[in-house]
Amino acid sequence: MEKIIDENIQGQPLILDQKEENSRKLFIESYGCQMNFSDSEIVASILAKEGFNTTQNLEDADLVLVNTCSIREKAEQTVRKRLEKYNAVKKINPSMKVGVLGCMAERLKSKFLEEEKIVDLVVGPDAYKDLPNLIEEVDAGRNAVNVILSKEETYGDISPVRLQSNGVSAFVSITRGCDNMCTFCVVPFTRGRERSRDPQSILKEIDDLANKNFKEITLLGQNVDSYLWYGGGLKKDFDKANDFQKATAVNFAKLLDMVAEKHPKLRLRFTTSNPQDMTLDVIEVMAKHKNICKYIHLPIQSGSDRILKEMNRLHTRQEYFDLIDNIKRVIPECAISQDIITGFPTETEEDHKDTLSLMEYVKYDYGFMFAYSERPGTLAARKMEDDIPEDIKKRRLAEIIELQRKHSEQRHHAFIGKTVEVLIEKSSKKSDAHWSGRTTQNTVAVFPKENYKIGDFVMVQINECTSATLLGEAVEYSNNN
Repeated sequence: MEKIIDENIQGQPLILDQKEENSRKLFIESYGCQMNFSDSEIVASILAKEGFNTTQNLEDADLVLVNTCSIREKAEQTVRKRLEKYNAVKKINPSMKVGVLGCMAERLKSKFLEEEKIVDLVVGPDAYKDLPNLIEEVDAGRNAVNVILSKEETYGDISPVRLQSNGVSAFVSITRGCDNMCTFCVVPFTRGRERSRDPQSILKEIDDLANKNFKEITLLGQNVDSYLWYGGGLKKDFDKANDFQKATAVNFAKLLDMVAEKHPKLRLRFTTSNPQDMTLDVIEVMAKHKNICKYIHLPIQSGSDRILKEMNRLHTRQEYFDLIDNIKRVIPECAISQDIITGFPTETEEDHKDTLSLMEYVKYDYGFMFAYSERPGTLAARKMEDDIPEDIKKRRLAEIIELQRKHSEQRHHAFIGKTVEVLIEKSSKKSDAHWSGRTTQNTVAVFPKENYKIGDFVMVQINECTSATLLGEAVEYSNNN
């Protein structure tokens, strides 16, 4: 799973409008990918109807929930430390209940509940609707657990609250689970098989966000290109669908087209894509609609065919190049970002050079780069020895990061002298006198505030850049306002 791991929001307690009639207090924080933050919005929505208001003060909470991630070792370690903190507070406030949600919940249920006895409640990603029943169990003095993975649950009927939203951009979940059994990834085991959400429920949620004056929507899934709605059911069972279901099925390209057509003023993004599932029709729909952002996050993980096979990535280096060539042919201005894992078991120096040469071919705009760390429960952990020494992993990672920094700088330099549309999202971190927003290519641009406000689309002339940010000045409002 990707990818949009914003280190600045990891572990922030979520807060929403208080309801006077609610008497209990919920403290909820999230770690990991954007899917976890999206799921926390669903949980907060369910519990708001059960009498819970959110609080940012841990000591005041009746119920403390942490939404967890098993993708990265760092996230797991952080959650462990947070659980220690919760339990220290629990000694002062014994009535406080502590629960673990998400991917770690599924993987470590017995450890948390029975061996370590550090939580009262363990809830997997498909069991959030069962929270009211589970909380009743906990209130009665019993531990509660539900980590059953569903073949149907998409939470399409839950209208998520928007927690800590800037009121400008929102995430809309379109798929859950994953069928791609990459050997390094635990997602299929913690989030289950791939299933898609009813397109009408997606459109309804986006209609609501548009009515609330949101300006940008990101369609979210473990693998959005695999989206396939044929009346319900798992993607892998599509071949058993009847003729009518097949004739009326909605794939990702069609869904993207429907949303862009219905809301021409809304900026649309999507994440994450998988190279083996991204098709030419998706690229053509992106080119067709001005409001679909010209940016694709396209994880490669390795540039070596041998390592791709070891990772069970179902595409080759050449097939990836063909896809990149198609993107650049159909959408020349499209930005592309990557995920790369270095130091995967058996990776040789030659394999590493293949990754560097692939990066030279693509020249990614951005990247998310990690040294391999064995994740318990994955096929790689069960069947492969983590045999690359740490010093070699670190050196290879440093080389990859340095090359990416060079390419990012080159890509950003190409904007100098151009005037680009920017959606204002917030004040700049470094200067309260400047706005920060993003271009269609997902590049951050910073410029003096003047009389513009958050949520405005502004044309910005780019005068200079760093390896991460464009710097310029606003020229006028965009005609997209």
